[in-house]
Amino acid sequence: MITAAGPVGEWFWEPAPLVAPADGGALRALELLSDLAGVLASCGLVTGEGAGSVVLADRRVMGEPLFARRDLPPGAGLVAAAERADAVGLLPGRLLRLSLALAGEWREAAAVRRAERLFTLRVEVWGEGAVLVALSAYADAWMAVDLRGRPQPEVCGENAPRLAAALARICGVTGAPVDPGDPTRYADPTAEGFADQGEAGAEHDDAWGTFEVPARWRRLMALLPGGSDGRDYESTTELPVRYARVRVGERVLGFLWASADGAAGYEPRSAAGDAAFGAGAVWLARLRSARLRGLGAPEALDGLLGASADGGPDGSAVEDVTREAASLDVLEELSGRS
Repeated sequence: MITAAGPVGEWFWEPAPLVAPADGGALRALELLSDLAGVLASCGLVTGEGAGSVVLADRRVMGEPLFARRDLPPGAGLVAAAERADAVGLLPGRLLRLSLALAGEWREAAAVRRAERLFTLRVEVWGEGAVLVALSAYADAWMAVDLRGRPQPEVCGENAPRLAAALARICGVTGAPVDPGDPTRYADPTAEGFADQGEAGAEHDDAWGTFEVPARWRRLMALLPGGSDGRDYESTTELPVRYARVRVGERVLGFLWASADGAAGYEPRSAAGDAAFGAGAVWLARLRSARLRGLGAPEALDGLLGASADGGPDGSAVEDVTREAASLDVLEELSGRS
């Protein structure tokens, strides 16, 4: 399953300081970042696609960067941004942060699955020369139990060795030992990947339902204008749900759903990344409009079947057929795993 509210685990390295960070520090940091992305690709973890950012700030006012470029595809755009950051200058008291959110793949039940953000890489350089490398993972494919606390030995056996190999190779590239981050609400990272949490405490019994599902809903609600009191359908139900896939071309972004007892909503497909949430805001607003017009939840869903977000070829659209899930919980799990 894929998390959107935060990484399942993180790892850190501290390479040797840059001798003169003011002299091309951003370009050298980008070279290191690219080398690390190459390690992940060589281990079959990432595809090479993703989005990067370059941010240079005074450490006393991090919220007001001196230079910032975000959502850049890997390649020439990132190089140009690093060159601009070097022109501004990595001086003492400043912090340079380069990051890459990388699409990647894992194996599950003889199938190859993909997420638009499977890992993120980050290189931070202080103006005084210190360097920090961070790797964050957003899937449970490397863990002995999934995010619902169920053992998954086959999935872990297929994927965990590749993550362990990548962590070891990053040690070689950086010349520094790995420092596993603190335990998260999802898992306990180790130098080789993740600890076996089969005997973990109650906080790990169903991290997906306890943490991830509510966090995804809060993120969606934050994208809608105004409060939701009395304006939206009920967001939970104990009944089966009918749903229709929301997609752009062949890419599924999420699932628009309704139940017979008057609940309706949208489940973002976590593997689709930020686009799943952007599309969700559009369709939740359409549901809200139907609710304010007095339509019942099933009728609102029926009225949106086959609809397009903006009428253009690049906008999301709702399929014109529905499927049924035995419960909302089943659909929520589908949205995190598919």
